[in-house]
Amino acid sequence: MPSIAYLCTILHDIDMDAESHTDRFKPMLVLIAGPYLSGTNGDPEKIARNRERLESFALPIYQRGHLPMIGEWLALPIIHAAGGRSAGDAAFRTYQYPVAQRLLERCDAVLRIPGNSRGADQDVARAIQLGLAVYKELRELPQRADSLGEHS
Repeated sequence: MPSIAYLCTILHDIDMDAESHTDRFKPMLVLIAGPYLSGTNGDPEKIARNRERLESFALPIYQRGHLPMIGEWLALPIIHAAGGRSAGDAAFRTYQYPVAQRLLERCDAVLRIPGNSRGADQDVARAIQLGLAVYKELRELPQRADSLGEHS
């Protein structure tokens, strides 16, 4: 009987190796975490600049073979549907961080860009709890082999 258990263990390890090998070829869903409201004092122009900075990482992540995601892309339509009209209002406070927390449960990794941000720090802490990869530099993201020609 011990040899059957040993064989099952080997087969399990082979299956796990095959699964992790396959996963390396899947694009990751990467949450871009960084300042959104931080440092803006609610100024819409400063918030827009922070959003543009977050979005500036989307194409490079895509070019590395992955799918970029920003929490506000999902949160803002929900906030607006709930009657939110400005950053920091009641609807914003109700939905902003919970949407990001749910989103993290679907993500594979987080790219934490520089800048003070309580929300981004919360995202990183939650990502670590979930066992997700957390990158601090774009170049740390794995380059998928089939994405090399996508830069043009």
